[in-house]
Amino acid sequence: MSAPSTESVRSRAQALLVLAGLLERLERSSVPVDAAQYRTVVIRLSQALSEDWPQDLIDALLKAHPSTAELYENLHYAHAGLSRAPLDRSVESEQAARALLQQVARTTP
Repeated sequence: MSAPSTESVRSRAQALLVLAGLLERLERSSVPVDAAQYRTVVIRLSQALSEDWPQDLIDALLKAHPSTAELYENLHYAHAGLSRAPLDRSVESEQAARALLQQVARTTP
């Protein structure tokens, strides 16, 4: 089997980028989005993300497209857990939840 041509890799990477951008627009849309359209984009993007990509390309893509990063994390959860989630954000969320629970406990008779 021969290696894919540079043009083939470039066109697949462009398709991946277009799908990631489309998912971002759908996620941030102020108008209702058709569920079938959303599902189609997610399925195609999931398929594209399952291909073998250089890690630097994936890192740049996920940094620029948070919704795609979330999808990628979900697709790879079985192998990597929540490895792409910033630890600081997780810790801050846990601390905020704990503080809120303590506040509610103090004000509840």
